[in-house]
Amino acid sequence: MNKVDLKRILKKVEKPARYLGNEINSVHKDTSNENLIRYAHCFPDLYEVGMSHLGSHILYDVINKDEDVFCERVYSPAVDMENIMREKNIPLFGLESREAITNFDFVVFTLQYELSYTNILNILDLANIPLLREDRKLDDPFIMVGGPCAYNCEPLADFVDIVILGEGEEVNLEVVNAYKEWKKNKTTRADFLYKISNIEGVYIPSFYDVTYNEDNTVKSVLPNKEGVPASPQKRIIKDMEEAPYPEKLIVPFIDTVHNRIVLELFRGCTRGCRFCQAGMIYRPIREKSVERLKEILENLVKNTGYDEISLSSLSTSDYSQLEELTDYLVHEYTDRNIGISLPSLRLDNFSMEIAEKIQQVRKSGLTFAPEAGTQRMRDVINKGVSEDDLENATRKAFEMGWNRVKLYFMIGLPTETYDDLDGIANLAYDVIDTYRNVHNGKIKRDFGVTVSTSTFVPKPFTPFQWHGQDTTEEVVEKQRHLVRKLKNGNIKYNYHDSKTSLMEAVVARGDRKLGKVIYDAFKAGAKFDGWSEHFNLDTWKEAMEKNNLSIEFYANRQRNYEEVFPWDHIDVGVTKQFLVRENEKSKEDTISPDCRHKCNGCGINTHDIGRGLC
Repeated sequence: MNKVDLKRILKKVEKPARYLGNEINSVHKDTSNENLIRYAHCFPDLYEVGMSHLGSHILYDVINKDEDVFCERVYSPAVDMENIMREKNIPLFGLESREAITNFDFVVFTLQYELSYTNILNILDLANIPLLREDRKLDDPFIMVGGPCAYNCEPLADFVDIVILGEGEEVNLEVVNAYKEWKKNKTTRADFLYKISNIEGVYIPSFYDVTYNEDNTVKSVLPNKEGVPASPQKRIIKDMEEAPYPEKLIVPFIDTVHNRIVLELFRGCTRGCRFCQAGMIYRPIREKSVERLKEILENLVKNTGYDEISLSSLSTSDYSQLEELTDYLVHEYTDRNIGISLPSLRLDNFSMEIAEKIQQVRKSGLTFAPEAGTQRMRDVINKGVSEDDLENATRKAFEMGWNRVKLYFMIGLPTETYDDLDGIANLAYDVIDTYRNVHNGKIKRDFGVTVSTSTFVPKPFTPFQWHGQDTTEEVVEKQRHLVRKLKNGNIKYNYHDSKTSLMEAVVARGDRKLGKVIYDAFKAGAKFDGWSEHFNLDTWKEAMEKNNLSIEFYANRQRNYEEVFPWDHIDVGVTKQFLVRENEKSKEDTISPDCRHKCNGCGINTHDIGRGLC
């Protein structure tokens, strides 16, 4: 697209900075080079959301270090921009070159959330790329996906060519390098896919056939080509000290969801929460040293000008050198007016002194995640925290001057009763009582407790993958119950839309039959389904009915241990036997210890992909 046309268009849209692509630290290369490999990294949501995703920044940096490859960013255009593009027949373009991605070599999507799948089809449609894999010709881009949802990408099998399982820094480059060789002769698409099918971390859906039982459950998923792995393995980065990390983050022109430096302390988690997919699929745990983090941070501060640093990991307070790191951050950056922010905190091991220390520049609210309202329920999910932990943490916080706290919970968990819901309300009122005790019975005007609940979604590769989700009616009634229980001037209650959670569960545990549903929903206008203001459950219901599929079958149905899941052929290193044991423990309200203290036999430490790391 030429600059004149773009300038005219951007005057007509709400946030033109979403489409400029000339931000500080963005990469630009000479696209007149015919041998340049063109790689579009697509985040299927708005610019503000995608620019806040750390993994995208890491891959952008890694891939652009190869002089022969140009990685550009692509985001879903907002509705106003899309309308103009369709009206004027402008194909979707990469931000850096502003050239259509239609003829790129790779168009790659990160799958962070199941309800972004219609946006993927919308991006392909805007780029004039055939939606269906079987319709693509030799010169069409290869469509590749990765991210947490890629571990069950079966609903997208009709649309994608290549799936990256696990961490992408190394495997993406290996795929691109194989493509460079293939491109010299450019035989057939199938030849290239076969060439990369044995790279660890690569899964080619078209090389596997799915058969079904009469009751519509999966019977088998088996390779249809000789030499293709029966169980594709995830890829992990084994040495975090040597793992690439961007020294320059792209600095956006507008506010984004997370407008700050993100410092990744480690990957993996040892806590074993039974509802948490990330805690299972990102094993084993691998830390970065304080010295490596110092090196990364100094470069990022120098190259971005950000005045806030966010410490990021699945359970940040479990970082073994946290005190040493925070001492350094305070000593080095407080005088430079650079603040430190924390994610939600565990109640059982986080030092409030550390929280006080690192928030000297600006004191934000504190967020804790008890996840469930009663001890029984917390034992079911293996959360490993108690009411005493919450009381001690909030008391220390209030003594140190905090006046606001947020509490995160999940509703609809397996075995949940209304007593467990009442426990959520009781904990909120206990926090108010703790505040009164600290302040001699007084409540300050700026004091407040925010209670947020999300709806449990059974996810693949978790101990709770066999459980059904509550129906929409059950979830709504539970939310209403909490609204009644939490009526208090000092409590604010937020809850997640139950309708989007329902379809999230359908797609999360879906099989290849759902591809037609996603296609039909998209054709009927579905997009930005993760946004409640855009989501229309009726559109999805109609698409399910059109394809003779049942929401209850995918979302609400309990499953038995003998059932074959659509994702059972994928190897994430955690065994199904371990997940079964954990599910059985949950039925007995029995907790499993932190893996740092005792091995629970999940399988990752005896598996090739995790050997020697755990």
